[in-house]
Amino acid sequence: MHKICEWMTIQRDIKLLPGDYAVHLDLVAKVRGLASAEKFFEDMPERMKGQSTCTALLHAYVQNNLITKAESVFREMSDHSLLRCALPYNHVLQLYIKNGQLDKVPEMVCELKKNTSPDLFTYNLWLSACASGDDPESAEKVFSEMKHRKITADWITYGTLAKIYIRGVLYEKARLALREMEDNVYKKDRIAYCSLISLHTSLSDKDSVCRIWEKLKSTFRKMNDAEFTCIISSLAKLGADEEAERIYEEWESVSGTGDSRIPNKLLELYIRNGMMEKAKAFLRRLVQKGIKPSYTTWYIMAWGYLGERKMDKVLECLQKALSRLKKWEPDDGLVNAVFDNLELLGDVEGAEQFLVMLRSTGHVTTQIYNALLRTYAKAGKMPLIVLERMKKDNVQLDEETQDLIQATRHWDIVVKVTKAQAPRVTPNLG
Repeated sequence: MHKICEWMTIQRDIKLLPGDYAVHLDLVAKVRGLASAEKFFEDMPERMKGQSTCTALLHAYVQNNLITKAESVFREMSDHSLLRCALPYNHVLQLYIKNGQLDKVPEMVCELKKNTSPDLFTYNLWLSACASGDDPESAEKVFSEMKHRKITADWITYGTLAKIYIRGVLYEKARLALREMEDNVYKKDRIAYCSLISLHTSLSDKDSVCRIWEKLKSTFRKMNDAEFTCIISSLAKLGADEEAERIYEEWESVSGTGDSRIPNKLLELYIRNGMMEKAKAFLRRLVQKGIKPSYTTWYIMAWGYLGERKMDKVLECLQKALSRLKKWEPDDGLVNAVFDNLELLGDVEGAEQFLVMLRSTGHVTTQIYNALLRTYAKAGKMPLIVLERMKKDNVQLDEETQDLIQATRHWDIVVKVTKAQAPRVTPNLG
């Protein structure tokens, strides 16, 4: 499509309209990136820089989350009387909601109403802003205005209302909204089924969850991985273990993707319920079936072994988890839990090994060194060259670090850090 648009622009016998340039700009932004889209807009004939092309540029800025540039284009469109429909306003509303600038939403809607008429998308965005602000009263006013303007609600409208009511603990209103939502779901709205399942799960309505799943299966010939993930996750949250396992087996028999995200939902269920033996057996089954464990798989297992305080297994799982990532976003909850247990056990070898793992990911902090030192103090042992290592890692000492170093100097037992005790772990960057 992009090449066709390029070809059309160089044909003298084809007279292009601003709408053609708008489509081309949108494609350039998607295929070649924002800088190329800006250059395309800059180079196009001045007479083509109208409502449709400016709206396309605005959309590109919104897609790239560039608030300042988006607002600048929007102001220029306003100055040149190019805000003649709801679409550019909707783009800016979407940007404000995405960035949590909810206070700007009513003002923008008010400005929209002065120049043109809000559409369904406007009201759905406005309601989603009410959802982000947990404001059922405002949402009902927005919905009432929408009906007054005779704008027909869709499944997204009712789904957003249901979400607002659930958060506001208005469960009866939520159920009514979900009935309306279901009545407005058509075959083309496949994604709506998973939304319905998730919302009924929030109401702990297992019967409705299962009913919607069966309705989805009867409507479409084959379920995709996202739908299997949704239903298994929902059943697991509802404590419907057997149903979740049955649907997992169904997925295993019909899907050839080997996507570990689906079995990970069952693994989470087993770990959460303290069923560690079942989790280990399930992991073995995955490997036998040719499903490759992911970072999340090993992360879940690490939490399981943490509950049993089998720190060698925890570190082994974390090593495998990190080897599956190019870059790790540190999970402070996990890091603190691992060090808390290592400290409790006085496991200095494990603490040193964990420090090396964290160093290999570029995540070494004062708090981590303090945790290491507390582990040595618990074991009654004295670490060597801590200050030198902290300096090499570019980590600053704080008051607790100095107190811990002073305290451990009084211990008689000295433990040397060797390669055997602290093997270097390098994430697989391939």
